[in-house]
Amino acid sequence: MMSQPSPESNGTESTSPEPAGTEPAPAQRREITIRRAPKLVPFLVLGGLLGIAAAGIVAVAAPGSNEFDRSAVFGFFAVLLAIPGVGLGAVAALTLDLIGRRRSTTAVVEEVPDSEAE
Repeated sequence: MMSQPSPESNGTESTSPEPAGTEPAPAQRREITIRRAPKLVPFLVLGGLLGIAAAGIVAVAAPGSNEFDRSAVFGFFAVLLAIPGVGLGAVAALTLDLIGRRRSTTAVVEEVPDSEAE
């Protein structure tokens, strides 16, 4: 169904979204912050693995006992030391993130219009 032109338009219709006789809007400029941020999960995993490695050292270096064998000692200390290891990994990641925020820079970016298909 075709619409009738309104009396105000004097019978002219434009198919473009911009009003007739105007140029496209200029590209927008924005300021952005550029910084390096560490990924948290690798730091948590590394801290947990270091805690488990420390538990292995404790299990081997500790004097033996008739009540507990070395695997039980290792399991106990692995749980006991992995949790603080994960916490220390998180503290290390957050410290590096804070350093990255202080070293951040700002840049101005401009939107580039898409080129028309030929």
